Amino acid sequence: MDWWINEFRNLWERTSPASSVGMGGRAVLIALIGAMPMLVSAGELFQFSADGAVIRGPVSKKEIALVFTGHEFAEGVPVILEQLGRHGGKASFSLTGDFLANSNHATLAAQIVKEGHYLGPHSDKHLLYCSWESSKKTLVTREEFAEDVGRNLAKIERLGVARSNVTFFLPPFEHCNAEIVRWSEGMGLRMINYTPGTRSNADYTGEAEPNFVSARTIYDSIVAKEKSDPKGLNGFILLLHIGAGPGRTDKFHARFGELLDYLAGRGYRFVRVDELLASK
Repeated sequence: MDWWINEFRNLWERTSPASSVGMGGRAVLIALIGAMPMLVSAGELFQFSADGAVIRGPVSKKEIALVFTGHEFAEGVPVILEQLGRHGGKASFSLTGDFLANSNHATLAAQIVKEGHYLGPHSDKHLLYCSWESSKKTLVTREEFAEDVGRNLAKIERLGVARSNVTFFLPPFEHCNAEIVRWSEGMGLRMINYTPGTRSNADYTGEAEPNFVSARTIYDSIVAKEKSDPKGLNGFILLLHIGAGPGRTDKFHARFGELLDYLAGRGYRFVRVDELLASK
C-alpha cells in the first residue's frame, strides 16, 4: 500500500502545474489511473510490500490464502491435503521446476491439481534473484530471469494447468526487489509474498540451526496475530512449507489440522490466492 502511495505521490509531483508537463500531465495521470484494473475487493485496497508485491488481500471478508512453497522436500503434503479436504478448503502451492521434475513428487503434484488447488511458480531452479543486503541488488539478467520462470511455467502446464490460470508468483526464498516485480508483471505474473506478523514462514528451520522456531511458537504466533490485529487474519497470505526435510523433526504440518480447526472455528474460509486477490 505504501509503495503505491509513494509512486502516485512521485508521479503527481512530476506533473505539477509548475513542471514542464503541467496540468495536462495530471489529467493524463488521472485518466490512466481510472483505466487501470482496480486492485480492490469490497472497497478495500490490497496491501503491498515496499517492492510492490501483494502481501495482503481485502480485509473485508474472513478469507485466508494458505500458500505453500516447495523445492526439495514434500513430507507434509499428504497431511496438508487431507486436512484441507476435511475442511472443504482450497490452498495455493508455489513449486519450483526442480520439484515438479522430481519423479518422487509427481503423484503429489498431480493430486494438488486434481483437488483444485492453485499451482503457481516458485522459479525453476530456486534461484536467488537479488542480494540479501539492503540494496537488494539484482543478481540475474532479465533474460536469465525469463528463462528460469519460463521453464517453471512449462512444467506447470504439463500438469494440465492452463497458462491463463497461472497469474500469481511467489518468489524463491520469499525475496525480491522492485525490478523483479516489474519483470514478473512483464510476463503476466503478479508478485505476491506472505503477510508479515506471524512466524509461519520459519517452519522449515531445523533444530540444529540458530534461527530454529518450534511448531508451538509458530502456532501461537498465528493465534496471537489473529487476536491482536483489528482485522484478525482477514485477507492474510499465510506462508508455510510443504516439507522441511530430515533436519527438522518438529514438523509443523503435524499441527496443521489443529490450526485449521481453530481458524474455521473463528469463521475463516480457506481460499486459493487467485480467489482472495480476484478483482471484483
